[in-house]
Amino acid sequence: MNFIEEIRWRGMIHDMMPGTEEQFAKEITSAYIGFDPTGDSLHIGSLVQIMILVHLQNAGHKPYALVGGATGMVGDPSGKSAERNLLDEETLNHNVACIKKQLEQFLDFDCGENSAEMVNNYDWFKDFNVLDFIRDIGKHIPVNYMMAKDSVKSRLETGMSFTEFTYQLIQGYDFYWLNENKNCKVQLGGSDQWGNIVTGTELIRRKGGEPAFACTTPLIKKADGSKFGKTEGGNVWLDKTKTSPYKFYQYWINASDEDAANYIRIFTLKTKEEIEKIEAEHKEAPHLRVLQKALADDITIRVHSQEDLDAAIGASEILFLKGDAAVEGLKNMSEQIFEDVFEGVPQAEIAKSEIEGGLSIVDALSAKTAFLKSGGEARRALKENSISVNKAKVGDDKILNEDDLINEKHILLQRGKKNYFLVKAI
Repeated sequence: MNFIEEIRWRGMIHDMMPGTEEQFAKEITSAYIGFDPTGDSLHIGSLVQIMILVHLQNAGHKPYALVGGATGMVGDPSGKSAERNLLDEETLNHNVACIKKQLEQFLDFDCGENSAEMVNNYDWFKDFNVLDFIRDIGKHIPVNYMMAKDSVKSRLETGMSFTEFTYQLIQGYDFYWLNENKNCKVQLGGSDQWGNIVTGTELIRRKGGEPAFACTTPLIKKADGSKFGKTEGGNVWLDKTKTSPYKFYQYWINASDEDAANYIRIFTLKTKEEIEKIEAEHKEAPHLRVLQKALADDITIRVHSQEDLDAAIGASEILFLKGDAAVEGLKNMSEQIFEDVFEGVPQAEIAKSEIEGGLSIVDALSAKTAFLKSGGEARRALKENSISVNKAKVGDDKILNEDDLINEKHILLQRGKKNYFLVKAI
């Protein structure tokens, strides 16, 4: 597989330094991408760079994942309008360990010559004193060169600390160190990193290192102009304790047709022929959302598991199920998935003791929850056979008790097809 050709048809190239493609064609090449360890999980924005490393390794080249234990203490100014809070060493070490575990899901760290390797720039910066750094590194990059970078220019009016100003030199030294010690010839990254990356190639050139190259990916934008990887609840994380598999699946399944066609190229390993076939099927029956399902299925399995995908699909379908299948589906739903599915549904709290002692459905619908305005409205709805408890139709003789509690905590009330209300036992 030709690495550059592969990521080119997938729309994953933004800028590329002359000679980069020829370098990959010439020999097995080591390349690296840096990951920011300011959190203990990567998010789906980072998944773009992870997929670049996956394609790199699949093409026979050697991927290095650099986790910035040192640069995380400084803070990258790229794309930032204000200086960020700096983390202590203990927190950074914890974050680095978590990120490595996530990267191991995608990259093969034990496959011979092109095994992936993880490096931490703290290892080569921890004993590098400031006098040696400014003498051996700082003298090679002129201030006017550094000032010309967008990450610096955009902050000149609001201000930038010396700490952030030096970031590009520190990242540049990362590339130099990897070039010298690991024969790493290419740095990859997002297009917002171009200025930092070429500082590295310039430093390598000025210090007489091996030839060095660069290639960046475009920043992903959604068709509607909203920010990729963000929801009302914040980032979409790869860690299931931060973003549940259900919510993760929902992010992809709800993508627009235009976005899904872009995402399936970037985030899956499906071939061009497979993707074009899926797109053709989708075009014939857009309402079936074949494209979104193929995308969401693939990426949820690879980030989480087949089991998590099955649970997410089951939870997604629960609102449309009827009868015994719906009742059984609710009973088997984990507490986390249940709360995810019914997030935002109106709810009320009732003492658990009241439910365990037996609570009439009329009171549960009206006096105790205000789901319906009055007992009279509740009785009419029950007479019309439009009320369900946990997806099972009930009459006015229904008494709620502990057997109706899902995960010993919730009862789902429903009027008609789409009007839901959640009772929470406390």
